[in-house]
Amino acid sequence: MRRYGERVKKKIDYKVRIGVYGVISVGDKILLTNQDENEIQLPGGGVDLDEQKKHALVREVREETGWKIHPIKHMGTYQRFVFMPEYDLWAQKICHIYLCKGIYPVSTPLEKGHTPILTTPDLAIKLIQNEGDRVYLQRCLCI
Repeated sequence: MRRYGERVKKKIDYKVRIGVYGVISVGDKILLTNQDENEIQLPGGGVDLDEQKKHALVREVREETGWKIHPIKHMGTYQRFVFMPEYDLWAQKICHIYLCKGIYPVSTPLEKGHTPILTTPDLAIKLIQNEGDRVYLQRCLCI
């Protein structure tokens, strides 16, 4: 599986975290989220124990953006090794990426610290800070 981001630190005990993230088209725009005003990323997050990946994606996107979505196709998987300050842990994140269609906004974001961003594909590619997310966004847009 391809790794993006930081190299593995040898003396760190990483906890495996399975996550799902969406490249979400809304007309000719892309839906992103800005977490804590410092990280623009694809919406999504962790899969709970005994939860289906697509269900987790729909739930996470709703929590982070307030949008109802329809996952269309699994585009691929990559991994990254990061420190997650909100959980105070080092994680080996296994990131499943789905191509999705944004249906409509249902509410404001349910999860504190997230702000939805609806932008053009070109600007979305420039705004995304995670290299793995950026690669899959470009693949989904055939750029």
